[in-house]
Amino acid sequence: MKYVFFDIECACVFKYAAKICAFGYVVTDETFRVLAREDILVNPKGKFHLTGRNGGEGLVLPYEYEDFKKYPLFPAVYPRIKALLEDRDAIVLGHATINDVNYLNLETKRYKLPSFRFEFHDTQFFWMNTEGDYTKQVGLGAMAEHLGVEFTPHRAVDDAYATMRVCEALCLREGVDVKGLLAKYKIRGGKLENYRTRQPSSAGQKTYYSERAREREEYHAAHEEFYRYVNKYMHRRKKGGALEGKVFCFAKDVEIDVPMSVKLVAAIFNSGGRYTSHPGECNVYIARGEGGMRFESAIKSGADYIPLEQLRESLL
Repeated sequence: MKYVFFDIECACVFKYAAKICAFGYVVTDETFRVLAREDILVNPKGKFHLTGRNGGEGLVLPYEYEDFKKYPLFPAVYPRIKALLEDRDAIVLGHATINDVNYLNLETKRYKLPSFRFEFHDTQFFWMNTEGDYTKQVGLGAMAEHLGVEFTPHRAVDDAYATMRVCEALCLREGVDVKGLLAKYKIRGGKLENYRTRQPSSAGQKTYYSERAREREEYHAAHEEFYRYVNKYMHRRKKGGALEGKVFCFAKDVEIDVPMSVKLVAAIFNSGGRYTSHPGECNVYIARGEGGMRFESAIKSGADYIPLEQLRESLL
């Protein structure tokens, strides 16, 4: 079994086009001993420029188009790349691999070539599983620094080599090889076939998404319950009470603590106060602590901040 680590550089990337200029790869055995490494340079048939995420000016690559005119177009190197990635005796890996897979997909469509067909793994996704954190997409440089791997980004082949070293360090830390890592965290690789891509997945990720879905359902249920009470009873509030003229707003986490929030808002209504869901319309803001967008909106609009515990002591 071999490992094929790869990285791609593009002259430019747009929604429906990714003009590849370099395909860097490193082939190793299962002990991470390097068997081959190379930068396959490609004439991208386009200028070197990457736009930023908002469509404005972004990274400008340190290449000149004129230097690449002597290299073959993508169709000429396609068979070599296809042989590397579709080798049945190889596990294919990258970092944030789905991006490079999408670039390959766009180039095959651009030149009307048959789709690649291979499974792939992602060291960024490996990291998410080992850390149990599926919220952050950690860059190759940050991973390399954390794992003590020297990394100087320069060429595609250098990034592929750094990805290999990061994978090696991660396996060493976990006490397994790549297959062991896949088994330990029940990771299923991504796949490219018939111009369609499938993202890598894992048992841990599925559990995370399931828990997030449950939390969202519980949040919405609590949110609806709280506002059903507010909408039903605010017009029945006591007129001329001690809180007449006061308009309260709670932080979100206070609102969804329904047993407590309903008691608090009932006490506010019994004293003549009102409630609003908009922090910019209140004159009293209640939270467990300072900070956050709702807090800032309320304070900017002139509201007084009262800590939750202080309100509970005074009303309950």
